[in-house]
Amino acid sequence: MTLTDWLVDIALILIVFRQLREGPLGPRSYLIPLGIVAFFASQYLHGLPTEGNDLVLVAVTAGVGAVLGIAGGIFTRIRLLNGDLMIKAGAVSAVLWVLGMGSRLAFQLWVDHGGADDVGRFSIEHRITGQQAWVTALLLMAVAEVVTRLATIFVRSQVVARATRPATHGVSLTGRVR
Repeated sequence: MTLTDWLVDIALILIVFRQLREGPLGPRSYLIPLGIVAFFASQYLHGLPTEGNDLVLVAVTAGVGAVLGIAGGIFTRIRLLNGDLMIKAGAVSAVLWVLGMGSRLAFQLWVDHGGADDVGRFSIEHRITGQQAWVTALLLMAVAEVVTRLATIFVRSQVVARATRPATHGVSLTGRVR
């Protein structure tokens, strides 16, 4: 693993810790994690391997990332405070985030320090064509986790904002229909 790999992986893991303290939900809440995975994707995503069972591997890992992301978004508290949307990652959300992001880091470390032969045997047995299939699968898992978590948070924030917004049509303050 390169220094860049370490920094990106650690930054992705640490994102959720920034949200353990309640803070405003704003553009930075979305742009920082999206920027990190976009950088990661630009460095390592070189097409979509389609031979053998590569697509199955990619679909399964991306699916796991999406499930972790949606669940993490559901277990993130969103509320309106003085007109501002506030966000706070709960313990379950943090555990799911670290599980997803940390598992990829652990896998990379394991492969780099003795697990490569096991991954090679597994790949041969399951018709996975090589290293790029694994890189793509793990990268798209991270992208899916980030995008689905942020999408879930966005949808939930819109629901919270609408539910707390006073009605401005239909009935006047005096109770008469407009």
